[in-house]
Amino acid sequence: MSIALARLRSLAQPLNLAAFLAWLGVVASFVGENRAIAPGAESLVGLLLAAFLAAFVWPDLTSGDDASRVRPQRVSVALQAVFALGVCWFARTTTAPVLLVVVLSELAMLLSLRALVVAAVAINVVLYGVLAFVWQASKPGLIVLIYSGFECFAAVTAWYARRAETAAAQLRSVNAHLLATRSLLEESARDQERLRLSRELHDVVGHKLTALKLNLALLERDSDVDRKKALGTASQLAGELLGDVRGVVAQLRQHEGMDLRHAIHALVAPLPKPRIAVELGDDARAADVAQAEAVIRVAQEALTNIVRHAGATHATLRLARDGDALVLAIADDGVGSACLRAGNGLTGMRERVEGLGGTLDVSAAAGSGVRIEARIPD
Repeated sequence: MSIALARLRSLAQPLNLAAFLAWLGVVASFVGENRAIAPGAESLVGLLLAAFLAAFVWPDLTSGDDASRVRPQRVSVALQAVFALGVCWFARTTTAPVLLVVVLSELAMLLSLRALVVAAVAINVVLYGVLAFVWQASKPGLIVLIYSGFECFAAVTAWYARRAETAAAQLRSVNAHLLATRSLLEESARDQERLRLSRELHDVVGHKLTALKLNLALLERDSDVDRKKALGTASQLAGELLGDVRGVVAQLRQHEGMDLRHAIHALVAPLPKPRIAVELGDDARAADVAQAEAVIRVAQEALTNIVRHAGATHATLRLARDGDALVLAIADDGVGSACLRAGNGLTGMRERVEGLGGTLDVSAAAGSGVRIEARIPD
């Protein structure tokens, strides 16, 4: 149900709404003028207009994600071009070529610039033939030139929107990667600080324990020593030792493993959809940099797959400690096994986890989402 609602919502995007308005304008113009090339062709024009609309909405209603939608979109736009030219052929209305403006704007989102130019030229050559030989228009070249200008404007706008959208997605991914890496570096620095504190504990405590031991040994073997003074010195050393140990232990408690909270939230925050619930255990701290990096990279790849391929509306990310291992579990409510195919990074995730002696389990069923669980030992 949630997937169906998401697909219906995709039809309400601004560019789609503009296309619907253009289609309605052509329909209203044809109904108002009611001019067909031949008696009885009105029904055929109506069928072509309905077929154009059906081809337009088909990819959004049948494909779950951007990757699986590319091929249906290309077939859809090709059909729309045929139906639009059919409307231009059978309907004697000057607004019919508006449908070709919609077609060219869609092609700009799918084709390279060179292929787009070739397609635009081919479509307008056919349109010129329809105007000149079927309609027998007095100035077919002028009409084609006017609509070519509209098509060019729409196509260029859509092409730049496509580039901006791609660049924005790449920037979001890179930014999330950088934020997560920065968090790991900060935690790595804290880990180094913990090592420094342990060395300091050894040096400071070792030095004062040695002094205390020598002082007590002196009291034991030398009866002439000033016992009150020696005991005072020993008491002072013991007090200093206790203070030093408490201070170092207090600092060590702040560095019990690498905290992954900031890195995980940095990965999730830039993602506009789906809605991701994050559950992090209080003890979900990495033992070292290698374990922390593995957790972050697996989470990043899994979240990227959900955004690009799953067509999900909700997802969950859980990270908790189970004995001497960190367990990362990510699940979504997307299309399930339909998105598990080569190139989705599963091999890379498995190699990274198994390289640290861990395991990666992936389960999926069509229509019920994917669940990935990585167990990474200390």
